[in-house]
Parts: sequence; structure tokens; C-alpha cells
Amino acid sequence: MIEKFDVWFSPAGQDRRLHVYLPDNYYDTDERYPVMYMFDGHNLFYDSDATYGKSWGMKDFLDVWEKKIIIVGLECSHEGNRRLVEFCPYYWDSFAGPIHGTGERTMAWMVNGLKPMIDKRYRTWAHREATGIGGSSMGGLMSLYAVICYNQIFSKAACVSSAISFCGKELRAAIAGNDLNPDTKVFLSWGSSEAGSPRGKAIANACNRSINDRLYAKGVQPYMYRQIGGHHCEADWEKQVPLFMNWLWLDRI
Repeated sequence: MIEKFDVWFSPAGQDRRLHVYLPDNYYDTDERYPVMYMFDGHNLFYDSDATYGKSWGMKDFLDVWEKKIIIVGLECSHEGNRRLVEFCPYYWDSFAGPIHGTGERTMAWMVNGLKPMIDKRYRTWAHREATGIGGSSMGGLMSLYAVICYNQIFSKAACVSSAISFCGKELRAAIAGNDLNPDTKVFLSWGSSEAGSPRGKAIANACNRSINDRLYAKGVQPYMYRQIGGHHCEADWEKQVPLFMNWLWLDRI
């Protein structure tokens, strides 16, 4: 089942909608569940909610998946470039102009405000090993940033088609400067058709491999996946859902 409700997003001084997946029998048991926090929650479950009319189809997958879990999807801002600003932890001279990212404030709110609220409202396993994070594009960047800089909170991350090319230097410094638990699992993916030019494709390959190699050298467990023919869209990200969920939570591909 999906529950939707608004929460106060203090970094922007606005309400933001949550899209929360619960196992269908949640209210019939006393069971506790692990939690995965995800960005762009409106794109996860229903085509009717998705920005471009196509979701990740996660509800259909989770309804028959063998592991029961809670997914907390944070809807992004739909005002101008606010999503780029709020889902960016660094400065970015972007295609839309200079972005002074407030992603650190977003993550601090998620860790210190959202997570305690979810742990109080629902029957969760609140410890690190039962807490993951995920997203695509800017949400993938935020998930990578979170698992590196808030490793004491998140033990696993799905970083799908992550927007990391503009901030490789900052991410590499973050990996070097943070203590990462060896049980940390990071799924890094990109589509072979996301960047149209040969140069763009080479950059996507190099960026993900650079992050993968540094995570591996740090002693954690990265997994790279290059989706052949994959584009920067929900329809192709849907195909990756079984891959990253099975690897992150069940240790299998």
C-alpha cells in the first residue's frame, strides 16, 4: 500500500509530500521493517503521479518481492530549478546557470528530522544496517553523498544514473575524508545511451569507474552496472529495480 502525506521541509520553509510504501499486511502484524529512503518519491510507484507519466514500477515489484520493506519517497520541488539546488550538495556551474547547492541541508534534515519521524510513526528497524537510500540523476548524486558523508546512518545506496560528472573532485575528497564501514554497499549504474556524444559516454564511464575504484580502495563494496541501451528515464530505471534491490538487500544479482 502507498500512504501519501505532507511534512514540513525546513530547509525550504515549505511542505513536501512523502510517498511511503508499506507491505500490504503492515497494519495486521507487529512486524518491524527495514527502510529505504528515496528521492523523487512521486516517480517511484504510480504512473499517474510521475512527472513524465512513467514510474519506476516499484510498487508492483515490492508487492511480490520476497523481502518486506518500507520505502520512504521524498517528492522534489517542482518550482523552477529548486530540485537542482536542493538535491545538489556542492556548487555547480550547470546547464541552468550557477547552482549553489543546499543538498547538505537537505541531508541534515533527512537524518535529523525525517528519519526520526518515520521511526516514530512506523514500525521500523532504525539501526544503520537496516537503513538504505537511493535515487536517480540528482537523487543518485544525493544518495552517493549520503552514504559517504552519513555512513553512520546509511549502510547501502542505489545510485542510479547519478549526476556526478560535475563534482568528481568533491566526491573523491569526501570518500578520502570519511570513515566508511566495510559493510557499506553502493550500487553505481549508468546507461550506455544516456550521453549522446562519444565524449559524453566516455565521461559517464570514467566518472563512475573513478568513484567505484575509490570506494573499493576504501574497503567498501561497490557494484558497477552499465545498462546497455539505457537512457536517462524512468522506463529504463524500472529495469534496474530488481538488480539494485536484490544486491543491496539480499546480496545477490
